[in-house]
Amino acid sequence: MKVLNIGIIGLDTSHAVAFTELLHNENLPYYIPNARITCAFPSGSPKTISQSRINEFTETVRSYGVEIVNTAEEVVNNCDAILLLSVDGGQHLAQFSEIAQYGKPVFIDKPLALSTNEAQQIYKLAKLYNTPIMTCSALRFAEDVMHIPRQDILAVDCYGPMPMLEQWNYFWYGIHTVEILFSLLGPGFKQVEKIPCTTGDFFIATWQDGRTATIRGHRNANQRFGATIHYAEDSLAIQVQNKSKPFYASLLEEIIRFFTTGVSPISEQETMEIILFLESMND
Repeated sequence: MKVLNIGIIGLDTSHAVAFTELLHNENLPYYIPNARITCAFPSGSPKTISQSRINEFTETVRSYGVEIVNTAEEVVNNCDAILLLSVDGGQHLAQFSEIAQYGKPVFIDKPLALSTNEAQQIYKLAKLYNTPIMTCSALRFAEDVMHIPRQDILAVDCYGPMPMLEQWNYFWYGIHTVEILFSLLGPGFKQVEKIPCTTGDFFIATWQDGRTATIRGHRNANQRFGATIHYAEDSLAIQVQNKSKPFYASLLEEIIRFFTTGVSPISEQETMEIILFLESMND
């Protein structure tokens, strides 16, 4: 089988290390064969969190034999598909603008963008150049979430850590809980209302078909993600955590499948609604 050569843009996130290890370390239980990271461009944001991580993660990725290059163009010219992983979602539009014209499939790490306007521009570029894109949080592919029956869900109550970072607000960590919610209810969101709490934030949302949802974001409480899913005859509680199979392994399998088919498992409509939901949470 032909080996899929993948390039990385952005080495200021632990995701770059996790993906590289899963593709290069054959001793890992969830090692993914027939794909490898060919080269990587460190890139990076002027934000503090980016600058504090980039050197360490670059050296770790380099230790797996990945060539570190100086431009995004060099990455695209030496790979079949791209992982755009820069931690600052505010960089993604500009970075994608540089590589969209090459038409190679691109996974853009969460969040796709920090506004619906920028997200729309990314999708316009993708359509203009016929460039397949995929974006999401790894938590939607957690085993607990994926195995939940989707039929006839009436309501969902989600919770998770929601620390705030610089001006990214809920786009920073809130996206994980929102992705869990949308993976269960799908698109069709109508509105969301914020109710401030002393320990974080609480949100009540409604879908156009009458289904409802809540999100409890912990600021300083436990770091667990979870949800209670309500059906007509029963309610099912899950705690989302890395069990036998890590989130990133399941996500990377989906990304490799996307790179091969050019078809994202998450629709543009759903992704745009997630960005709108997060934007509305920040209002």
